[in-house]
Amino acid sequence: MTATEPTSAGRSPSAARPSPFPPIADYAFISNCHTGALIAPDGAIDWLCVPAFDSPSAFGSLLDREAGMFRFGPYGIVHPTARSYDPGTNVLLTTWKTPTGWILVSDALTMGPSSHEDRVTPHTRPPADDDGDHMLVRLVECLAGTVEVELLCEPAFDYGRAPAEWELLYGGRHAADATGAGQTVRLHTDLSLGIEGSRARARHVLERGDRAYCSLSWAEDLAGPKNVDEAKARIAATTRYWRSWLGGARIPDHAWRDPIQRSAIAIKGLTYMPTGATVAALTTSLPETPGGERNWDYRYTWMRDSTFTLQALHWLNLDWEADEFMQFVADLEPTDDGSLQIMYGIDGATRSHRDDARRAHRI
Repeated sequence: MTATEPTSAGRSPSAARPSPFPPIADYAFISNCHTGALIAPDGAIDWLCVPAFDSPSAFGSLLDREAGMFRFGPYGIVHPTARSYDPGTNVLLTTWKTPTGWILVSDALTMGPSSHEDRVTPHTRPPADDDGDHMLVRLVECLAGTVEVELLCEPAFDYGRAPAEWELLYGGRHAADATGAGQTVRLHTDLSLGIEGSRARARHVLERGDRAYCSLSWAEDLAGPKNVDEAKARIAATTRYWRSWLGGARIPDHAWRDPIQRSAIAIKGLTYMPTGATVAALTTSLPETPGGERNWDYRYTWMRDSTFTLQALHWLNLDWEADEFMQFVADLEPTDDGSLQIMYGIDGATRSHRDDARRAHRI
């Protein structure tokens, strides 16, 4: 069942027959300024497109319960005790209480120092000192007692049309490649993996002080953390990046200070670092009203919306993104009468260019 379908003939979801989809407001948003992920309250990543915002989804349960998900959390427990962002960052922290103990899960689309040319999502703007690592890193720590954690990774590429085909690597059980629709991602973990059809799975009991990690990589050579210390270091680098970026903001000292900071981070997370573009939203194909037909793809740069977005950052003294966007606009190909379209692809593509690409793909 997709998000646009009623739960039964002619009827929309109700309290007696609730939707299986969490409310959109209940999702957490993380980003590396190349793509973003939406994480449901139960710890499952229900939306992630790689390598870029407008790529086909690898996890698409936001739209269809069979379109792929990735969960890392306590086995048999789906309601967390608390969820929050590590202050001043785009790193999500989820605290879980189970009958036998407590754990903390950290999730990040990691950022780190730029060390070489980005061949995954090539830049037309000058690369910054820090850039996206092209990987998702998840770290769990047992705070008290003992907790059985579960890893369940089930990609479904091309918006759910291509279930993953898995291959264990290196003659062991700590890395595996998932392939579908011409794309490959690599799962690394210090847990022992097993393959069950189109999903990879692991379970392990942690005691107080124990840590475990997993990562999903679409980076060059599918690189990823080799151990839990490297995973923690990548999350730490991501924390430093976001706090350093936010440190340049001019934010008034009043009761709304924290929401303003959080909003600034969300806006920054919707910028596409390689070109300077911004996306209107992370999602596609969500109906404007339940059961409605207006299902738009918002992973484009809408000229009016982007102007207001970047004006907000300018008021906070965060001008670099506005300058990058103006350079993005300067690179755009004008229409026949010299005007601009109302929207563009995040790579600057016009509608005609995208139509040509689609025709070439069909051929």
